[in-house]
Amino acid sequence: MAENIATAQGSLTTRILRYWVPVLFMIGAMYYASTDVFSGDNTRNFIERIVLWLRPHTSEHALLKLNYIVRKMAHFTEYAILAALLFRAFRADSIARWRLRWAAYSFAMAVSWALMDEFHQRFTRTRGGSIYDSLLDSSGALFMLLMIAVFSLRSDKKSRVGSQKESVKSL
Repeated sequence: MAENIATAQGSLTTRILRYWVPVLFMIGAMYYASTDVFSGDNTRNFIERIVLWLRPHTSEHALLKLNYIVRKMAHFTEYAILAALLFRAFRADSIARWRLRWAAYSFAMAVSWALMDEFHQRFTRTRGGSIYDSLLDSSGALFMLLMIAVFSLRSDKKSRVGSQKESVKSL
């Protein structure tokens, strides 16, 4: 009996390390990215150096527009990654590929973090919170969860069709 308890606890520890530590790492990276270190001016300087090295005569307007696009794409992408990691953590070692409950929990956590992240930015010196960024973040999470659903359900359908063909062949 004690051996079973030790195995279950070891398994729980392994699952936490394998599935939830990446989620916590991503949230920590996102928290750091929402500080003044990644303000619009700082990212603009970085992007300008790269673009001007590649195309020395790029206009100021084009550089500002590019900085805006890169920043918004980063919002979308980082929350898509967070949603994927959350879904993976909720799924853990399950043999099932998709559960609406896992997606709902993942989406709720991603949206909650998006709102808290924007709230946090209101207290930084050079950043500001925006509900529009929270909506963009949430759309990135939703997009990823929809992609997971599509590929999981498509894969399940293919495996069912394949097993039906095998059943017909064996008859």
